[in-house]
Amino acid sequence: MNAPITAPIGNNKEWVDRRARAVSRGIGMGAPVMAAHAENSEIWDIEGNRYIDFGGGIAVVNTGHRHPLVMQRVYEQLERVTHTCAMVMPYTPFIEVCEKLNAVAPISGEKKSALVTTGAEAVENAIKFARAYTGRSDVIAFHGGFHGRTLLGMSLTGKVLPYKAKFGPMAPGMWHVPFPVEHRGITVEDSIHAIELLFKCDVEPARVAAIIIEPVQGEGGFYVAPKELMVRLRKLCDEHGILLIADEIQSGFGRTGKFFAMEHYGVEPDLMTAAKSLAGGFPLAAVVGKAKIIDAPDPGGIGGTYAGNAIACAAALGVFEAFEKEDLLNKALKQGETIMKRVEAIKAKGKGMPIGNVRGLGAMCAYDIVTKHGGNEPDAAATKALVAKCLERGLLILSCGVYANTIRLLTPLTASEAVLKEGLDVMEAAILGN
Repeated sequence: MNAPITAPIGNNKEWVDRRARAVSRGIGMGAPVMAAHAENSEIWDIEGNRYIDFGGGIAVVNTGHRHPLVMQRVYEQLERVTHTCAMVMPYTPFIEVCEKLNAVAPISGEKKSALVTTGAEAVENAIKFARAYTGRSDVIAFHGGFHGRTLLGMSLTGKVLPYKAKFGPMAPGMWHVPFPVEHRGITVEDSIHAIELLFKCDVEPARVAAIIIEPVQGEGGFYVAPKELMVRLRKLCDEHGILLIADEIQSGFGRTGKFFAMEHYGVEPDLMTAAKSLAGGFPLAAVVGKAKIIDAPDPGGIGGTYAGNAIACAAALGVFEAFEKEDLLNKALKQGETIMKRVEAIKAKGKGMPIGNVRGLGAMCAYDIVTKHGGNEPDAAATKALVAKCLERGLLILSCGVYANTIRLLTPLTASEAVLKEGLDVMEAAILGN
């Protein structure tokens, strides 16, 4: 616990070369450097170079790297039990995490939860719950949505490259409709009309088990679902006996200034998925929803050898404690406001790399890189170049989007004002070419 921190022997290039020889090409590598140590919102590579982390492990460390409350719980659990399999001999942290999820999920009435390991597992199990409860098979998802890399997950995902290319055929019974994107001319009416056309032309409503949607799309480009869409989806689902699933794997756990983004809408889903920041860097995912739906499968139909691992559950309890003690939901709102104002100010200068649409909810912020100032044509090459320029200057940022031209900012909510400003300064200098 108190052992000195030592970096692996060698330099970044040596390890990148070793990786190329040993690791599947299909596993991407954003930054050609090797992480050696991380604290809060900063990472150091094996050569001692420091990076400000605006990627958060893809929204995994909302509470920062190695949060003290998370680590304390982990160390304590390491001295008790690391694994028994929760389905063989359960342990108390598993139950405590489910109780806490049930308490914060914005769903009325009796709720229950199921713990698994990854976000893709959570999505797959949400569909299993929906099918078991409704007796139906098909699912409607949205263009640009990301729901995982497993067969069912990628079938639901609304982005071909790199997630579906070479991996077909997809799972049957998965349908896609447009996600509203105002600056691209796609309206809520377009989305609802597309669902109605599906019902007329491709699949009868009585065969649809669920509609799954990210309240704020993650990999698809950080597009925020309009409230009108959520209201109309809820109404449509109620009319046809379809379940509404909110995929909150990236938007959950405080990222938007609420525990779950659905709290911004005043609309209740039937099921929700959670993962990523649920356990502050440890692999844990969940499905939470109405008890009658969660109880629909037979015993043994849900689970997994590592599902709800004891160490990860302990870490999740530390995450809940951090949110309670450090007012992280309000910090998310303030951080988001700071970031959005700064990006809008950079855009207003009309210099350097052209910035297109700026958007976000809470601290889930993004902006597009386009070909010209005042335009809307995606520039994927410039976006990739900006990511590289920022890394060279000690800032880790991530790109995303169907057109690969969106910069998404996922700074730990625990980042100090000084580090946040430093990172934004670096990003601005890279955009302006200073």
